[in-house]
Amino acid sequence: MAHVRAVRTLLPDWLERGSGRFVSTVSAAGLLTMIGAAPYSVTKHGALAFAEWLSLTYRHRGLKVHAVCPQGVRTDMLAAAGSAGELVLAPGAVEPEDVADALFEGIEADRFLILPHPEVAGYHRARAGDPDHWLDAMNHIQQKWEAAR
Repeated sequence: MAHVRAVRTLLPDWLERGSGRFVSTVSAAGLLTMIGAAPYSVTKHGALAFAEWLSLTYRHRGLKVHAVCPQGVRTDMLAAAGSAGELVLAPGAVEPEDVADALFEGIEADRFLILPHPEVAGYHRARAGDPDHWLDAMNHIQQKWEAAR
């Protein structure tokens, strides 16, 4: 709910001024879903949907919205993600500075969706293009994770 609370506080001033910028840290889990992390995935899907709603509702009134969707970032959160994080996220994890660089590049280009891991775009297209194949593939990763635990 942090995104919603922030917008409730900031939006009136942005609308009065005719400009504002909202950066939502979403996660690739908001686009793809993360094995072993239902609450995390569901809330990240919600954060992405809220950012999309905010952009489509207020874009014409000067509000710029960016959704940052990193896949794995070398932080304490990744270290605490356990075996699922180690299996899925750790191999391609980036440094926090890489996420910041991607964010500033995305802001400069005025992009809504900011993907510090470019491969996430392809995963997202694959998920949208053939949901059943995507779910089968993710289920195979789930099975691999379960077998390793």
